[in-house]
Amino acid sequence: MSQREGMSHREVNVTAIVILSLRNCGLSKCLTRYLVAMAVADLMVNTDCSVWFTVAFTVDRFIAICCQKLQIKYCTVRTATVVIVAVGAVSCAQNGPFYFAVHPQRCVASHEYMRAPVWAAYRLFENIMTPVLPFGLILIFNTLTVRHIVAVNRLRRKLRCKSEFKKDPEMEKRRKSVILLFALSANFILTWTPQVIYSMTLPKENYSYTDKYFSTPMYILQQCGMMLKMLSTCTNTCIYGLTQRKFREELKKGARYLLICNVKHLK
Repeated sequence: MSQREGMSHREVNVTAIVILSLRNCGLSKCLTRYLVAMAVADLMVNTDCSVWFTVAFTVDRFIAICCQKLQIKYCTVRTATVVIVAVGAVSCAQNGPFYFAVHPQRCVASHEYMRAPVWAAYRLFENIMTPVLPFGLILIFNTLTVRHIVAVNRLRRKLRCKSEFKKDPEMEKRRKSVILLFALSANFILTWTPQVIYSMTLPKENYSYTDKYFSTPMYILQQCGMMLKMLSTCTNTCIYGLTQRKFREELKKGARYLLICNVKHLK
């Protein structure tokens, strides 16, 4: 990640954290906590946490929309806090062994990491945990959520009077929810697919980043996967936040305030 890309990445997530923390976006405290956690994880480029926070957020939205009875108990700030802490702890424990897989002087994967059956099992576990399992969970919960929304919309159309031509605000709200869920799924799949392909086809020969390896399609796939994976750390917050009208309003207010301050400073 270049210095300019790093600056943009930090600015996007810091802006999202500040705006969401002000709680003027019309979002629930539970929802805001998930979004702030995602933005913080993205700011720290802790990709495993970011992925699983996305899964936790998706499950929360599924329960809020589809499970009205469970919503009262699950969709709370306390539950969100417990989930966030648990995800962070599990992610740290999951990535701990990787410290012993890297050559201490050259910062590349050691020979044992590439050859040993134990490390092969660990790589398989890593691939399943991030992002194969999140892929499946997000698709499943989004599919169930969309199916529920479509069924409810059909029922609402039947119940509405035929002479009423005004737009149904509830149906419009649910339509936006569907768009948001599909945008999240598409973004997650597109940004992580190259990394999954590379992980599944990791070459047994350890080139240790020699000139021979730099010219191979595998290295290009690896670098594209890493680039897109890092890019995903600043796109999730944009997708969630910028689809919310009040978030955009707060962003405009902040931009106007900075502009006014700069003008006064120049004067």
